[in-house]
Amino acid sequence: MYAPGGAADEVMTQYKNDRRGRLAVVEGLRGLAEHGLNRGTAGNVSVRTAGGMLITPTGLSPAELSPGHIVHMALDGSVDAEQLAPSSEWRIHADIYRGHPGVHAVVHCHSAYATILACARRAIPAVHYMVAAAGAREIPLADYATFGTAELSRAAVAVLADSAACLLANHGQIATAEHLPGALKLAALVEELAQCYWGTLAIGGPVILDAAQMDEVMAAFANYGQQPRHAGD
Repeated sequence: MYAPGGAADEVMTQYKNDRRGRLAVVEGLRGLAEHGLNRGTAGNVSVRTAGGMLITPTGLSPAELSPGHIVHMALDGSVDAEQLAPSSEWRIHADIYRGHPGVHAVVHCHSAYATILACARRAIPAVHYMVAAAGAREIPLADYATFGTAELSRAAVAVLADSAACLLANHGQIATAEHLPGALKLAALVEELAQCYWGTLAIGGPVILDAAQMDEVMAAFANYGQQPRHAGD
């Protein structure tokens, strides 16, 4: 399972509207498909830039995507000249960046087990201690709204105030992080946790960790992994 922090997560968090930044977004969408978290043209990936964000375009599969297809746009919705149309879910990405200065990458996908729970309108409770990797005691569920709408964005942003990831009712999941590798890892973890919860429901239901137990885990995560080395160590 995904473990937060550590030297492996010390990567660039400032993305630029250049080939490197665009390639990162391409590889992000392809990574979702390669790890079975998304299929076809569903899902979208973005990274923050100084002037807005880079986001996957609407209607293109990962296999079709190239750096030139990635869309650069401002967070108010205005798209740079000579760009493709952005993902229909661009509002969610833009609103997350506006509300969370520390977030530099957003991943949205329709992974199977997370989507099953979303369609059943079930948040993921503290069925496993790794729920705390999202910075909360559960993976919350955002209220249903039509895809691509401001209403859906508001519903997602509301529950992401206290968690780095969420489920979207009758839709899928969202994961956020300081950088794209972290967001992809968190999306994979949400799917794993969703499968775990789904499995326990089939055999009578899980034993849920209580608030004190989850608070202890979150405190432990604060010092988890390799810590920065200091001169003389």
